[in-house]
This record gives sequence, structure tokens and C-alpha cells, in this order.
Amino acid sequence: MRELVRPTRLAPGARVAVVARSGPVPEERLQAGLDVLRGWGLDPVAAPHVLDRHREFPYLAGTDADRAADFQRAWCDPAVDAVLCARGGYGVQRMIDLLDWEAMRAAGPKVFVGFSDITVLHEAFATRLGLATLHGPMAAGIDFIKNERAQAHLRSTLFEPEAVRTVASGGTALVPGRARGVTLGGCLSLLAAERGAPHARPSASGGLLCLEDVGEQTYRLDRYLTQLLRAGWLDGVRGVLLGSWAECDPYERVRPMLADRLGPLAVPVAEEFGFGHCEGALTIPFGVAAELDAGAGTLTLDEPALR
Repeated sequence: MRELVRPTRLAPGARVAVVARSGPVPEERLQAGLDVLRGWGLDPVAAPHVLDRHREFPYLAGTDADRAADFQRAWCDPAVDAVLCARGGYGVQRMIDLLDWEAMRAAGPKVFVGFSDITVLHEAFATRLGLATLHGPMAAGIDFIKNERAQAHLRSTLFEPEAVRTVASGGTALVPGRARGVTLGGCLSLLAAERGAPHARPSASGGLLCLEDVGEQTYRLDRYLTQLLRAGWLDGVRGVLLGSWAECDPYERVRPMLADRLGPLAVPVAEEFGFGHCEGALTIPFGVAAELDAGAGTLTLDEPALR
């Protein structure tokens, strides 16, 4: 697994596009998120269809075509320096093949931020554009709007990434040890759902795999991990970072299953790493070379997440 191209860090005055890729976005939360970005000295612009709601499917933020067009327009606009997702939910898989990836490649690297359903886009940016991305809080998310730790860590990553080259989780080791690799991952259920999809990453070999999920029963998490194991997708993985399991079964039930499925990989596994659907979520760069120290609960990047 190779390192990916790192976009340029942001500076005051940078234009940031906020797009809805998945579920519908509450207007009051969007406005609050835009205010946070303005407070950082950025120039945020909301995509034309960011507040749309699909007439037939209320779990979607407008039509697939409109969501794809918003994203394409924002990414290919030379005045836009970064694209931030408004929220997750569901819907990226429905629109991702409507994007013109050749045009997006020609537009050059930009900062991209999101998580949850946005896992599908993180994977696509890695495989189709060779671009590093940020797994972090979204502009209309409660964590982004109200949590000081989440805000501070994302802001530092965007503006002064050398200050957060070591991500310290405060977590513990499910399997102790150190490992080096290139970061990747996201929402476990989405990574499993991508198996067999066009342009899907063939393997996590050589990677430091970040996993988290929300609202899943333990047997379903077991199923997703078992699918990845049976598909050989985890063969050669160097280490695993486990984030949050919000609204899943109690962690004392989830933890033994994680140990059972991941332990035989015989690689370091860090748990409770503080990214994903948790309060105060940390921003994790994907596509960068790093060292995981599971015992210390740290991820140290070889270089800052952004240039």
C-alpha cells in the first residue's frame, strides 16, 4: 500500500464548500456549522441542493443526480480549496458512479473531510484519485458544532497539521505492539458493503486499518468482520485502530467479538481510539504513512496530514 498525495493546508480566507452527500441536513445545524467555519476565518459556501429532501425517499438529501452535481461542481471549482460533507446517513453509494472522476482528477488535489457513510468516498478518493483525505467531523454534525475537542483537533489538522502529527487517543491495547503502515478505513459496515463494487480497494494489505460503526448489534459487526476475513481483504494488514461503537451493544459485549475476529491476525490492535460517532471525535488522516503504538494509544504520522 502506497502513500497518497496530500492536499495543501488551508489558510484564512480559503473557500470551503459544504455539500450533502447522503441524508437530509437540518437547516439550523447547517447554519451553525457555517458560523463555526466563518469563525475560523474561512469563506464557507453551501452547495445549491444541500438542504434538499427526496420526495419519495426521506432518508436522502435530494436526488442522486443533484447530490452528485453539487459535489462535482464544488470539487471542480478552482475557487474552492476544500470540500466538507454536511452529514452522513445513507446515499453515497447511490451517487458515486454518477461522478466524472476524470474531471475531478483534472481539478487537482483538495482537502476533503467526512466520515460514516462518507467512507465510500474516502475509498474512492484513494483508489481513483490517489488522494489523502480526512476522516473527521462534518459541518452540520452536533460534534462539529458543539464539541470543543472535535473542533480544535479538526481546526489544527486543517491549518497547522504539524501540530497534530501524533494523534493521542488515551485508549488501550486490545492486542499490544507497534506497527507501521498507511492509514485507511472508516465505517465497518460500509467497508464490507464495498466488496465487489467497481473500483473497490482489493485489499487492506500494508495498511493501518481504522474501524468504527454506529447502531449495529454485535452479531452484525461480527458478520461484517467475518466477510472481510473470508474475502481475504484483511490479509497483510499491519495494525488496527478501533474507534467508537456508538448505539451498538454495550462495549463489554462488542469487545470479545472484536478480540475473537481480529486477534488471529496477530497484529497490534488499539481500542477506544476516539474517532467516529463518538463525542469529541478526533480527525484521522487517511492515505498517510504512520506508526501505531497500541499500548500507548498513539498514531504518529511520518509527515503532517496536509502539505
